[in-house]
Amino acid sequence: MSELVTELTAQAEKLDAADELAAKRAEFALDDAVYLDGNSLGALPANVPARVEDVVRRQWGSLRIRSWDESGWWTAPERIGDRIAPLVGAAPGQIVVGDSTSVNVFKAVVAAVRLAESAGDGARDEILVDATTFPTDGYIAESAARLTGRTLRPVTPSEVRDALSGRTAAVLLNHVDYRTGRLHDLPGLTAAIHEAGAYAVWDLCHSAGALPVGLDEHGVDLAVGCTYKYLNGGPGSPAYLYVRRDLQPRFDSPLPGWNSHAEPFGMNPSYEPATGAPRGRVGTPDILSMLALEAALDVWEGVSIDQIRAKSLALTDFFLHCVAAYVPEGRVESLTPTAHRERGSQIALRCSDAGEVMKRLIAQGVIGDFRHPDVLRFGFTPLYVGYGDVERAARVLGEMLV
Repeated sequence: MSELVTELTAQAEKLDAADELAAKRAEFALDDAVYLDGNSLGALPANVPARVEDVVRRQWGSLRIRSWDESGWWTAPERIGDRIAPLVGAAPGQIVVGDSTSVNVFKAVVAAVRLAESAGDGARDEILVDATTFPTDGYIAESAARLTGRTLRPVTPSEVRDALSGRTAAVLLNHVDYRTGRLHDLPGLTAAIHEAGAYAVWDLCHSAGALPVGLDEHGVDLAVGCTYKYLNGGPGSPAYLYVRRDLQPRFDSPLPGWNSHAEPFGMNPSYEPATGAPRGRVGTPDILSMLALEAALDVWEGVSIDQIRAKSLALTDFFLHCVAAYVPEGRVESLTPTAHRERGSQIALRCSDAGEVMKRLIAQGVIGDFRHPDVLRFGFTPLYVGYGDVERAARVLGEMLV
């Protein structure tokens, strides 16, 4: 075993020495633990505390209400949306930041159904939803179906093509499965949905900041995502909503708040929607968490999403290699596809005593998470995870499972 450790440690050192993103690690507040849970909560970018202190003490404490104009609070949702846009393959002016992922899923699904209605096709009485989705997406889709008088039909992503019909109004899918890390075919499924005359809504929570998405390139209609995973925005940081530019004039939000009014300070009793991305706003922006997110996005300076993807695949490949070397045969089973085109930026390992194993891993400084009933989940954030981290995590896991 000592020879194996020496060999894999040396391999990790070589890979780390050649890593063009290695310097980015210094831009985060990290300790000696191996942090492989960035797919749940990203690490703290080191510049955020000072920026938040300025927001609290100067912008709020001294300028007070003047900061809506002088500190750019009012325009933050669109400004920060434009900073997220390159990370998901979108041109400026199509993303607005605010609310939670759940709220934005609701806005997007109802709006997609209303887009189908506005096209004059009353026969489209069905919404398809990813049957393997994160539970909230399913709950929201069910509520949206009730609200719009549609039938909700859960299907797996592999079943979508066969399930599409002239009845389909909208389809809600996850880009990456939150449990297994499987990457679904966004370009192919979006094309199939459009061919059927329906609208595609994608949840990007587990892909934005981890791999190329190509929203504009692939003609995605609407998309939502959180910012506290691979975008490192902090716990509860606001989500975002993407509406393709040519659809914005017809985007009919089910939550028409005063912030999305064409004249928000006109206090008009009748609603007239704003033009462009602001049409997706609802109420007063959550400024403290929003500006923390804006500061966190500074870590993306000089980084391309293609670099991130290349390192992500290399990290997950190396992790699987080390697990195969260190963990006794048959003790774990990978649920994550080996094919790169089908893999996100996490590895999910099935293990009969996964809950207890993860507790012990965390006690040994290897931070992943557990998904009921038997899944060990490890997320790889290329901005701060190195190959030495990967080797250590697999080695400690092997020691646990002997």
